[in-house]
Amino acid sequence: MNRTLALVVGGVIAVTLARLVWPDVTALLHGVGCEAAQGFGRLVGNEAITNYGCRMVGGLGITLQLVAISVGLGVVLGFFVALVRLYGGPVSSRIATGYTTFFRGTPLLCQLFLVYYGAGQFRPALEAVGLWTYFRDAFFCAAFTFTINTAAYQAEIFRGAIASVHRGQWEAAKALGLRFTTIMRTIVMPQAALVALRPLGNELVIMVKSSAVASLVTIFDLMGTTRLAFARSFDLSVYLFAALLYLCVVEVIRRVWGLAERRLTRHLSHA
Repeated sequence: MNRTLALVVGGVIAVTLARLVWPDVTALLHGVGCEAAQGFGRLVGNEAITNYGCRMVGGLGITLQLVAISVGLGVVLGFFVALVRLYGGPVSSRIATGYTTFFRGTPLLCQLFLVYYGAGQFRPALEAVGLWTYFRDAFFCAAFTFTINTAAYQAEIFRGAIASVHRGQWEAAKALGLRFTTIMRTIVMPQAALVALRPLGNELVIMVKSSAVASLVTIFDLMGTTRLAFARSFDLSVYLFAALLYLCVVEVIRRVWGLAERRLTRHLSHA
């Protein structure tokens, strides 16, 4: 009880501090990014990058926000769907299977258009439940679509990882009288997490690159600001600069994920 209370209090303090310092941190990062982009433009002698590099860095921030929100919520939703598929009843399991089949089998762009343009068809119903304020905003529509899309993929990753745990461990834990939640928390998930780690990293990288479709619904993310820069300058080098920014983000994710994987699996290298 004391440990749970300490975790709750610590979480509240952490969130409060994060909200206080986040504006200053983002402003600092944006300023540094602007200076770096403009400096790069002057270094290579490209006027378009010099003039629009700052806006492209701001667009990169929007891209990272979209990805962080969608992947973070997708982990929670995907894990829940995976549990329903594995341990739900016949009806709920089939519903979960249909959900993953639809969102993994249809293009992300099609899903985004269905949410962004289709939400208006249900405006009275959304207003009745107080959700129209969100669905009329392009950023929310994109974040919602990306979340339910990546959750479908993550659900399959979690399902496969949980299923990879040998059945004998389940039977041994049940023989000891452990509850389902205890088995999942202390036995199954620590092993399944290691199996799911690399596929989850790949899904994060895919979402970073797939987020470019958000520019098609008036969101000025990295690709949206790049399209604007090209429309005003007619200089294709801005697309090359955008590709370099995407590459840098993906490379950082790849290296951080690899470091985390080596750290978490260091006990297996000596097995």
